[in-house]
Amino acid sequence: MTQIKQNRSSSVDPPYSLLAELTHRCPLHCPYCSNPLELTLEREELTTEDWCRVLTQAAEMGVVEVHFSGGEPLLRNDIVELIRHANELEMYTNLITSGIGLSEERINRLKQAGLANVQVSFQAAEAKLSDMIGGYKAFEKKKAAAEAVKRAGLHLSLNVVLHSLNIGYLDEIIQLAEELGAERLELANTQYYNWALLNRERLLPSREQVDQASEIYTAAKERIGSRMEIIWVIPDYYANTPKPCMGGWGAIGFTVASNGDVLPCPTAGMIENFTFENVRKSLLTYIWYESDSFNRFRGDEWMPEPCLSCELRHQDGGGCRCQAFALTGNAYSTDPACSLAPEHHLIEEAIQDTNNKQAITFNSRMIYRKFLLDKHSVNKIKTK
Repeated sequence: MTQIKQNRSSSVDPPYSLLAELTHRCPLHCPYCSNPLELTLEREELTTEDWCRVLTQAAEMGVVEVHFSGGEPLLRNDIVELIRHANELEMYTNLITSGIGLSEERINRLKQAGLANVQVSFQAAEAKLSDMIGGYKAFEKKKAAAEAVKRAGLHLSLNVVLHSLNIGYLDEIIQLAEELGAERLELANTQYYNWALLNRERLLPSREQVDQASEIYTAAKERIGSRMEIIWVIPDYYANTPKPCMGGWGAIGFTVASNGDVLPCPTAGMIENFTFENVRKSLLTYIWYESDSFNRFRGDEWMPEPCLSCELRHQDGGGCRCQAFALTGNAYSTDPACSLAPEHHLIEEAIQDTNNKQAITFNSRMIYRKFLLDKHSVNKIKTK
């Protein structure tokens, strides 16, 4: 493994959180999935020994919370062992799951291993739409999983990725979260990378939809108060200023992908011609403090204008590097979501197309998430 340098940057704080992307395997086929177009095969995944080593190194660095994700992390037979290991390292553990495979017996085993929180994803508030969006008959299984989490006495969070197909049913979504007894509801407006970018024409909501949903959220938050935490962030495409990249590139936490690549954010692997260190070859401490990939967009020296002269540059960090690359082909560009960005017209044109188009029917073409066999297949699907 690469050894740790002694001239570690004193300006970089230790990481707070780890997203452990255990696998890209998943029973669902969501067309907005943030996993890469070229999904990692099971034979390429990190082993149990690899993951235990990653967790130990993370804890030694000061990481206090670990989020086990995927794909579907329950498809890993060692999920109980990994949660137990993280708990023994005194890290807060959160399971991010579709709920498929989360039986009563299994949730109790996970609780005994030290699991603290379960986040169950829902695609909609009723079966027909939910199953259509996910490409799998899963709604009733999700409800059963959420109910099992509550019976086990664990904290329950619900996550619903919002887009044009379900944002009009926000009232029903909030009601579902209340009925299931969720302590937290994340209304995560779709971020347009990878699979979601392929389906942007199908998924991007209209301004009217976003405004109506924002009013519903505000009213629900006032009505519910502290009984349930509701998180709502306006979609990037309808904001005047961009959000910082995961709190800042390499600033708060990091992702370890299922193949062992260490990323400053879950989607950073989409940036072409960037090399990311792998836990099979390098120590996490070296990667966090010393690697080129984590230091590339720290600070403001890399920033172009108008970012470098902007008084908000230390708040938004120039915006999202993945979004900049996805829309302009250059990860160093100002995030086009910013109204001052030279290429902001790319956002405006996408919004205009969405707001001018006629209503889309359910049978409109959509590209569902799936495993592709080679790079040729990835390139082919990008051009469709």
